[in-house]
Amino acid sequence: MQTVIQVSSGQLQKMAQYYAKYSNNVIPNGAIFSARTPTTHITGYQSGKVMFQGKGHNLEAAKWQTLTPASKAKHNLDSIPIDFKNWSVLGSDEVGAGAYFGPLTTAAVFVSEDDLDWVRQLGIADSKTLTDQKMKAIAPEIITRLPHHVVNLMPEKYNQLQPNNNVNQMKAISHNFALTKVLDKIAPKKPRAILIDQFAQRDTYYRYLNKSHQPRIITENVYFTTKGEQYHLSVAAASILARVVELNSLKQLSESAGMPLPIGAGHAVDEVAAQLLRDGKDLNQFAKLHFANTKKAEHLL
Repeated sequence: MQTVIQVSSGQLQKMAQYYAKYSNNVIPNGAIFSARTPTTHITGYQSGKVMFQGKGHNLEAAKWQTLTPASKAKHNLDSIPIDFKNWSVLGSDEVGAGAYFGPLTTAAVFVSEDDLDWVRQLGIADSKTLTDQKMKAIAPEIITRLPHHVVNLMPEKYNQLQPNNNVNQMKAISHNFALTKVLDKIAPKKPRAILIDQFAQRDTYYRYLNKSHQPRIITENVYFTTKGEQYHLSVAAASILARVVELNSLKQLSESAGMPLPIGAGHAVDEVAAQLLRDGKDLNQFAKLHFANTKKAEHLL
């Protein structure tokens, strides 16, 4: 078993210095260092590729994935293995965090190596460019074939949790729960990796989970990156599934409200919220109350 990551030239030099005390006498062609710890053989190449082999490959590689540069672009380049798109991966993504009306929806989907070609044929590689109608057509196929789980926090539940949990903590809890459910569905099979579409740094994500005393926290082979759908189809599939569930929920809420509830948090949202209040509706049933839109709607009465 092995893990391969791509790092910057500066990070490569840091790794060479770090592993100097474990250095091998023989360095392969194209490499700048080769080292062997008690559990792992590490080889760093001039190209920036670093290979970890042996029983401790995952843990040793994770040290450097956690310590990669803070910028999003660097994090993407330095963390994700170069052949990651061909792995069996469990991916997760969420939608709705920036919208006043509707739920916070998180989905996790497992795409095995055997299913990669089938998923590619769905045409979801660039899921962010798909129309809502196209996603609604694709989602049933994902549901039928791929192991998945969705956490859909409707506004009433969201508002109940929000005073003690900021939105990123609710995201972390939802991602972790959805991932746990899918892992249970595919057991004893395991994904080669888990990819979370990044909304917080790794340490912050796990701090949220520990703070909320989650009974089970997923840590093995977990990667974080922004624009995760560009790195693996599992995140693209999760993004589509979350979006369709959000849209269906918003449709149900609109029917209950007696008017279309717009997506987003702009002035049009304030106007609709104000109308709901005039009609005697309880915004707690429809909206994320901690948004500034609530006060703005009240001022329009």
